[in-house]
Amino acid sequence: MTTATAPRNPTPAYDENPANSAALYGDKALYRKISALAEDEEQRELVEGFEIPIRSARAWVVKKGQLCTLSTPHGPQVGDLNLFSLANPRERFWASRTKQLHASHVSVGDRLWSCLPYMRPLATIVGDSLKDYGVDGVGGRVHDLLGTRCDPYVNKLLSGNDFDFHCHSNLTRAVMPFGLTEADVHDVINVFQVTGLNRDGKYFMETCPAKPGDYFTFFAETDLLCAMSACPGGDLSVYGWGEDSAKRMLDTCRPLGVAVFEMKERDEVLKGWKESERPGYNGVHGVKMPVFVEQTK
Repeated sequence: MTTATAPRNPTPAYDENPANSAALYGDKALYRKISALAEDEEQRELVEGFEIPIRSARAWVVKKGQLCTLSTPHGPQVGDLNLFSLANPRERFWASRTKQLHASHVSVGDRLWSCLPYMRPLATIVGDSLKDYGVDGVGGRVHDLLGTRCDPYVNKLLSGNDFDFHCHSNLTRAVMPFGLTEADVHDVINVFQVTGLNRDGKYFMETCPAKPGDYFTFFAETDLLCAMSACPGGDLSVYGWGEDSAKRMLDTCRPLGVAVFEMKERDEVLKGWKESERPGYNGVHGVKMPVFVEQTK
């Protein structure tokens, strides 16, 4: 008779240890303090607040050192979030590396990293009302980095229909006033979305578990341009492809809330903090520089 053994749990490729903890997570004591202030309405001042209508998107600015809270004021709704450096939109959120450095689904303490050659944290997550969701009965987790935004191209591929209201299209419209185009829209963090991989390694989505008032808050490590789509799939309870599915999903769509805050004791809280920086790699990728030959007459 053989005894079953539990599957081996491999060591993460980017394991947190004393040598790299500060590089990956920053000053944890500082972010615990920021997290506490983010939860205290008396310690923050509203800079801007609005709702994103169903099946739409909006772009907005969050300055370095500010807090931004995304919420579900009317109940379950998935939001697809893009982040850019406000000063240089070529620097934008990199979902794949964030997933490697932290996890496939992120929460308080994890950071949202930018693409190469910039490679720095754009934001740090400091609040999450769903942080205790954990792993559900089918292996799902919340705040997804495994998947990406819905788009009209895959919809056409799978259904044969043209349908303009997808997160990719919503985000495209949202960033246009800032001089950006469809080519600038990138892989997202699916806030409030539960996903996972099944036994066959296939991507799955579950119904959004958010309730009215649930939230996800991040701290801006640099000046940011943010854009979020209220997913036309709504809470994903009847998700599908094609015109009929689009009509059925309409009843599951709800607005999303956005609020930008300034911390009242910002200077004191952020004493010693500085804007995130690039790692400072000074190589040229192994390419040899040409030798300068002085021209003589």
